[in-house]
Amino acid sequence: MPWVTLGVVLAQAGAYLWTAAAGPLDVDAMVRFGAKVGPLITEAGQLWRLLTANFLHRDGVHLGVNVLVLLSVGSVLEGTWRRLEYGALLLAVGLATMTCSLLWADEVSVGASGMAYGCVGALIALGRRYRAVLSPLARRMAGEGVLPTVLVFLWMGWTSVGVDNAGHLGGFGAGLLVGLFLVPERLSASEPREAVLPRVASVAAVAVAFAALGVLGRSLWRVERDEVFGVSVAMPGSWRQGADRLGRLAFSNGLPGVGRASFAAEAIEAGEPGDGELQARRFVETALSPQAAIPEGKPVAIRGPEPAWVNGRRAQRVQAELHGPEGVTHLRALFVPSGEFVYQLVFTWPEAFPGYARVVERMVAELRLEEPAALREARARALLVPGASEPLHVLGTALRRWGRPEEAVEPLREAVRLAPSQVGTRVELARAFFESGSVEEGCRAAEEARVYGPSETVALEAGVRCELARGDTERALLRLEEARRVDPQDPRLRAAEAALRATVQAGGR
Repeated sequence: MPWVTLGVVLAQAGAYLWTAAAGPLDVDAMVRFGAKVGPLITEAGQLWRLLTANFLHRDGVHLGVNVLVLLSVGSVLEGTWRRLEYGALLLAVGLATMTCSLLWADEVSVGASGMAYGCVGALIALGRRYRAVLSPLARRMAGEGVLPTVLVFLWMGWTSVGVDNAGHLGGFGAGLLVGLFLVPERLSASEPREAVLPRVASVAAVAVAFAALGVLGRSLWRVERDEVFGVSVAMPGSWRQGADRLGRLAFSNGLPGVGRASFAAEAIEAGEPGDGELQARRFVETALSPQAAIPEGKPVAIRGPEPAWVNGRRAQRVQAELHGPEGVTHLRALFVPSGEFVYQLVFTWPEAFPGYARVVERMVAELRLEEPAALREARARALLVPGASEPLHVLGTALRRWGRPEEAVEPLREAVRLAPSQVGTRVELARAFFESGSVEEGCRAAEEARVYGPSETVALEAGVRCELARGDTERALLRLEEARRVDPQDPRLRAAEAALRATVQAGGR
């Protein structure tokens, strides 16, 4: 009796009945029950999926075809070899099937098709090497027509949709190779049982080593750079770019539901330099509100904003748990200020796969904020058009707006020297001084801007910034009232006056 083959078939049938009792085996169900899922193997460390995926099937037809081949071909192999060697074959082709699928197919995969192809491949090798000592049944099954038949089935799979051809080829190739090394029991009957162990151990060791190399090869990380905002983040090589409501730049591990992990980034224009706390609170009030439509679930256990560090920069951190039908998803949002912009960086990962916590920690540790495209273009333009005021003004403004006020001072000074009457350039120079901590120099530049533009609101506003930098809110309010008289319809000045009055009144109380 082919006890090993029957045991494998019964295990597959039992697994099918178990999964079928829970409903149709869609992608989420396959992930839950142990399918081959590349990200969960290489990123969450669930290596056992390389074996369990061989025992799962989508439907009864899928199971029936694989069982039929295993019973017919596997029984012949088990009757020809020693059971221990046959078991090593099944282990090798099962690992090879899912490892090749891992390397060359991104889809979630299940099924014993690769094992079936592996048994056929082993039978072909056996028939070519030891045809004379095979049983009549084995000779008929390993006859001249078996290889063309296999090639036809491989071609049919290659031209069909939803077939894991990489797994089929991996299993078939592994079966051919194993079949070259194992010897029929009839020829090795005189060998003691201990003599078989080295062959079995060699086959098993090669199979495990191949699987390990495949996992390591697939586990390589890459660095993804966004040229527009200057975000550089290391991530697993299997992650793919897509759409996400939490950021314009978004990547995920490709899973639609169960096991999904993602990263999304956005550069938000805040208007004024800050520490990111305002944007963090807005994120909590909007993206994490009870009415927010987050696919992963309802936000609960929200923590923050709280101080944090990202790439040596001060930041704000918000953490939450998203409770949904597929379980708990962790969310971590980081808000990193850079001048007038705040980088919003959002990570999500499933609690059911704790290995992803290490993935997120590494992504945060290796995240870099580099020069955005606008700043690089401004540098290039200033170099291409030397001695012109306007390119230097644009460069200085870009440097200041992206959080480099100290670097902005020199090009803005040169722009003022080349075009002294440009009020906007003088205002930008004053702001660069204020933001770099040179208050008196900034006030001097603000007064000069007012001389050249006594009725321009930007020059008057620079005076307001001067008084605020000196800590005199009452004089700042007087300056702001003067600016409001020049342009009473400016909503920004009106909002600033209201906020400043509230600050003065609070100070008085």
